Amino acid sequence: MREGYEGTGPGAITPDGCAVELYTRLPVGGEPDIIANAVPAGAHILELGSGVGRVTHALLERGFTVTAVDESAAMLARVRGARTICEPVEKLDLGEKFDVVMLASFLVHAGDIEVRRGLLRTCARHVAEGGCVLIQREGEDYHSDIPRERVDPSGFTVRIASDEPAGDGVRSVRAEYVFPDAVWTQTFLSRPLTKEQFEQALAEAGLEVDTYLTPDRIWVRAVPVTRHR
Repeated sequence: MREGYEGTGPGAITPDGCAVELYTRLPVGGEPDIIANAVPAGAHILELGSGVGRVTHALLERGFTVTAVDESAAMLARVRGARTICEPVEKLDLGEKFDVVMLASFLVHAGDIEVRRGLLRTCARHVAEGGCVLIQREGEDYHSDIPRERVDPSGFTVRIASDEPAGDGVRSVRAEYVFPDAVWTQTFLSRPLTKEQFEQALAEAGLEVDTYLTPDRIWVRAVPVTRHR
């Protein structure tokens, strides 16, 4: 297990504390619609950190082509209908360009600054001319509205139980997922980023915000800086 990360519950647990079976149970939310409204129809999407394909499958159903990348072979084994690549995202270099590169699941908030830089460089390296990068950020109250919980209509509860300082501007977050027949927990590190810090991180990778796609600024469309020069 990666330092600062832990997962408990039935089934395989990835190095960052994610439970494979848990993620096969989680429903897809509004992400596919946000993505579909932000990119050209039929685009080829490079999905970085795809997990079990929760969003992947919804995008395929909408007519997109998806290349799904994850460091967990156990996660990728659950993906159907997409090309899959098992490799750490921050080290990925396929020698290919894509219409859309997607970095969801709050990965841009990696606790390790060098990992975050690697993730954003991967985005910039793989986006085609005229293409875009879609990034999912944490909401402004992500680390302050603690504890909080949400009961999903399908019958499980997700709870952010604690959020503690872990040094150097990093937070240690504990999430709990309670189903009628099983409970999973995940502890992970997150580095909060203000809007300004986020945009500076993009700039370091040669990217800039094209538009914030949602009023809460959680979903962002970015483009290479050279696009506007």
